[in-house]
Amino acid sequence: MTQSTVQPGPREGLRLKARLRALYHGSSRTAVRFRLTVLIIDLVIIAFFIASPILQGYRTIFYAIDYLIAAILFLDIAARAYAHNELLDWLKKPIVWVDLAVLATLLFPAWLDNFGFLRVLRLWTLIHSDFFWRTVGRRYDDTWTEDIIKALASLVTFIFVATGFVYASFVGVTEGITGYIDALYFTVTSLTTTGYGDILLPGAWGRIVSIVIMLTGVTLFVRLGQAIFRPHKVTFPCPTCGLQRHDPDAVHCKACGEQICIPNAE
Repeated sequence: MTQSTVQPGPREGLRLKARLRALYHGSSRTAVRFRLTVLIIDLVIIAFFIASPILQGYRTIFYAIDYLIAAILFLDIAARAYAHNELLDWLKKPIVWVDLAVLATLLFPAWLDNFGFLRVLRLWTLIHSDFFWRTVGRRYDDTWTEDIIKALASLVTFIFVATGFVYASFVGVTEGITGYIDALYFTVTSLTTTGYGDILLPGAWGRIVSIVIMLTGVTLFVRLGQAIFRPHKVTFPCPTCGLQRHDPDAVHCKACGEQICIPNAE
């Protein structure tokens, strides 16, 4: 009697863990549909993050949506952690800590309001996650598309993170920055090094921010250009040296000369 009431608990936990692993890491149609649904919800949440500086004037609605998103993100992070084999290995991933920082800004919006711009980093963690590429990118056997999308996501993420920082730090303080659109305009003109000069951040701190935006923006633009014009490669690990990227028609590994057989649809 006692065993029958005690043992189902652990068994239920193992079944839940196996179910979550199948959904988050499996390749079945149900798992793919589940991950697509999660990705769509993530993109809607990211859109809210981008628009949140404009919506903060509607405090009641904003906080209601804020805590709803916090609950969704908490459940998602908890489910991923529970589905992972080793919790400590999972916690070593930088993407996990970025997601936890985003969650903190959602749980304590009144205290961490000035750090709300960090929420847009969720776009970067999403596009750079295995979860995304197992779902949306599973049909691609090359690295060209993946590199372009990751480089573009990094650029877009930086633009909105920098815009949020400029808005939180200089709105109402700097002449010309009276709203979010002004902060976005300044960020784009700075990172493209256009520099019209109609909006200038004050003091030494403002100049440092402008320099960081310009240098980082140029770097990300160059990275995007390299991803677009880099020669086409496919991902196929060499059985001898482990080199991952090869030309689509390669028959020998460039690093060690081992013969390789890259599958193709031709």
